[in-house]
This record gives sequence, C-alpha cells and structure tokens, in this order.
Amino acid sequence: MNKSLWRSLLASPVVFATILACSPLFPAAANPKTSNTMAQVTSVSQLSDVQPTDWAFQALQSLVERYGCIAGYPDGTYRGNRALTRYEFAAGLNACLDRVNELIATATTDLVTKEDLATLQKLQEEFGTELATLRGRVDSLEAATAELEANQFSTTTKLSGVVVAAVSDIFSGDTTDGGEIDDNTIFTNRARLEFNTSFTGKDLLYTLISAGNFRGYSGITGTNEGELSFERAQDEEEPDNDVGLETLEYTFPLGESTEVTLAAAGAAFYDFTDTVTLFDGDGDSGALSLYGTRNPLYNLGDGAGLGIKHQFGDSFEVSLGYLGAEASDPADGSGIFNGPYAAIGQVLFKGGDRFKLGLTYVHGYNASDTDTGSLAANPSSFIADELGIDAPTSTDTYGVQLSWQVTDGIVIGGWAGYNNTRLLSSVGGQLDRGTLDIWNYAVTLGFPDLGKEGSLLGFVFGMEPKVTESTIDQIAEDENDSFHIEGFYQYQLTDNIAVTPGVIWITSPGFNDDNDDAIIGALRTTFSF
Repeated sequence: MNKSLWRSLLASPVVFATILACSPLFPAAANPKTSNTMAQVTSVSQLSDVQPTDWAFQALQSLVERYGCIAGYPDGTYRGNRALTRYEFAAGLNACLDRVNELIATATTDLVTKEDLATLQKLQEEFGTELATLRGRVDSLEAATAELEANQFSTTTKLSGVVVAAVSDIFSGDTTDGGEIDDNTIFTNRARLEFNTSFTGKDLLYTLISAGNFRGYSGITGTNEGELSFERAQDEEEPDNDVGLETLEYTFPLGESTEVTLAAAGAAFYDFTDTVTLFDGDGDSGALSLYGTRNPLYNLGDGAGLGIKHQFGDSFEVSLGYLGAEASDPADGSGIFNGPYAAIGQVLFKGGDRFKLGLTYVHGYNASDTDTGSLAANPSSFIADELGIDAPTSTDTYGVQLSWQVTDGIVIGGWAGYNNTRLLSSVGGQLDRGTLDIWNYAVTLGFPDLGKEGSLLGFVFGMEPKVTESTIDQIAEDENDSFHIEGFYQYQLTDNIAVTPGVIWITSPGFNDDNDDAIIGALRTTFSF
C-alpha cells in the first residue's frame, strides 16, 4: 500500500477529532432540529463564509477536498461559528469514518490473496532449518555486540614520532672572553619516537625514545644565551645519535578533577604543569631558542618522581610535583630524597579560553641550572665546571607567566622569574656561604594561523637569567644588560611537515658590553607522523 496513503488514513481521524474538540466547525448530515438541509461539497471554495484567513481553513480544505466528508448548508454557507449539537457530531463522525473505510477498501483490493498466504507458509516450512540457523547467528551477533559495547576499550599503543632536521649558524659575535666567533654553518638532527599506551582509555603510559647529534653552542660562545631548544641531545658531552630512553611516565585520573603522573625516568615539570605560553613546542615547534620556549624555571626539575594536577572548576588549576635527578642511584648522597631534587607548586587562573595567569614556586637542592642565561646564572654547573668544586646549593625560584589571546590571530604573553640560590657549605673554606640573586623576563607576541592553519609567527624580547647580586666572592655579578631578541615563522607546509626559519639576536653576550652582538640563524624542518 502506498505509504503516504497509510499516513493520511492514520492522521485523518486525529485531525478530525482535533477539529471537533477545538471548535464546532461543521455538520456532516442533516440536523433534525433545523429546517435546513445540508448538502455535500467537493471544494472548500463552495462555502461562502469560509475564508483563507480563518484559523481552521487548512483543516477544512483537507477534510473537504481529500476525504469528502464535509457538508454545507443549501445557501452555500458553513456557519463555522455556530454551536455543534451532539447529533451533528455523531452524523459528521459517521460520514468521515464511512469515507475512511471506503479508502481502505479501495487501497487493499487484491493486495494479499489466500494463494499468496499459502505460498508464504509453504516457503517458511521449506526453509525452516535455514531460518533457525540464521536466527541463531543473529542471536550470537547480538550477544557479541552487547559484549563489545560493554567492554569496548582494550589495551592499545599508538606510535607517533617527530624528526627535526636543522641548519644553523652564528653569523657574527664575540665569545664571553672577547674572542671572535667563526662563521660555521652546521646541520643537526633530533629524532623522537613516542609510544602512547592506555589500559583503561583514561590513563596513559608514555614512553619516549630519542637520539640527537648536537652539543650546543655554549661550548663555543661561553654562555647559555641563545641556545637552540631542539638541539639538546640525549648525551650532551658526546651526542652521536645514540638511541636512548628519554622519558618514561604513567598518568592516570584520580576522581573526576585530579590527574596523577608517576615518572620513572626523564620527566620534567612541563610534562604535568601548564607553562602558559603559546611558544612551548619543546623544540619540535614554536620558538627556536630554549629561552623563548618557556620560563626557565620549568627547566629546574628532571628525573623521576610524582606530579599531581587538580582542577577547581573551570577557572583554577593547581599543579604540584617532585622530581629527583639521581633517583636510580643507590650511592650515598643520591636516590630520590638524598640526591638532587626539585619541587614545584603552581596556581593557574584561567579566564575562559583566552586568558591564563600562572603563579609558580620551585624549591630545589643542587638543582639550580636552567641551561639559559649566563654561565654564572647556572650555579650548580658553574661551581662544578668553572671552579672545580662540588658544593651543595639550595634554590628558591618564583615566577609569573601570562598569556592573553586578544583576538583569534593575536596572542600576547610573557613571564618574569626570580631565583635565589644559597651555598649550603663553604667546602672547607673554598667558597663563601653567600647567595645569588638571578632575574629574567620576557615579552612574547604571537600570530597563530597566519598565512595558513597551523602556522605561527612569533617574537620574543627579554633578558635571559642574569646574576644581579652576589655575596659569593668566587662568583661575580653579571656586569651589563644583555637582551634576547628573537623572531621566527613556523610555516605548516602539510599536516606532517613544518618549516621554521628564524633569527636570534643576543646583545652584549655574557652580559658584557665589550662583546659584539651575536646573531644566530636557524632553519628548522619538522617531520611528524
């Protein structure tokens, strides 16, 4: 049977009853209490007192022209505002039901015969076995589907990787001792393989294997200023693309608002703490320099330990963490709690999706190096490498970070940090038990998706960590101001390839005005899969 006809037949009594309930619109047969004889009409236009503006016009038109069960008075009127008697209701209802029965009888004539039913029964009996088998298979499929829906997650591991190939050069500038830096173009690489494994669908076992082949520029320039973030190799002493485990950590939820990270090796604070900057791509993307990537205080912690991040609604986030640099060493003065360590606490305020403000505190023991700024601004390595003394230090670092997305295409950000490092021993009178005050700051300007989605134009202006005051005679204060000025453009060629040319300008390297400015150029190509 035609589907539209069935819908009409099912709908017409409902429409009819609704019309009756809403207003006395029509009689469909003679009213025994009136002298007027009503006649069947075939078009609503035959009813002179029914206008298209009437609220029930469409209902009347349908009942008259589609079903033919509406009658009018001999004078061509319908008298839709007159009260409807029970006799008129019964007569009208009977007329419409008779019409519906006629339509059903007409539509179902010769639809199904007795012979058709007999043939269908015979086919059912003949293929009874096959139908039973098919029914069993369907039941099995339904059971299997129910099982999959109830336990749809299984242990999975996703492999991803990033390869960075870069050409860089120091075009001009002096070393911190006044020597001229040779113009020498180099080609370096860094490769990372990431294994992301989940056991419940909400947790993550993260394994990072990496290799690299660059020692960094500090051995040539005599300062950590302008170091390139993607050129930090697994073994900085003799990096020769040796493959090694860089990071191993496991993250899982604790309730609805808390996330816990257990780090076995190579973890950093920025693994579980928001660094509040658009430029933090950990060398794979974003800023070219290590300093331009994030506030240096996030570089203070590394190793094994614990990280906790808790959300307080949509506006606040608290991060806490503890990392030990020599957690796997059982020797005296090492281990998780007796060796070098750093602990972080951060409160992050979020104003919607466009504004972030982070207040951060880091306390460290023998963990005062950020690998940025002057050599003296990295006290642990300076005392060990430059003075040849093994001296314990205690560090308290405070930072503030901000990111504000002014429009979809403009992001303003920056940070400031203060580090107070204290010597805990004079090492038999070799050092003064004094303190160092170390400051740094930066202002950033980013233009995301400029030119193409995924691209980024960025600028950084600031001062890398500088020793502004020292009460340790063996460690001098940095004399003058030195500024870090950086510009880069990360262009997303395809979904998997990005090219980033950029320039880093370091004024007065080593915070010494006698040194010529250093200009570092780099061209980074990133392949991701």
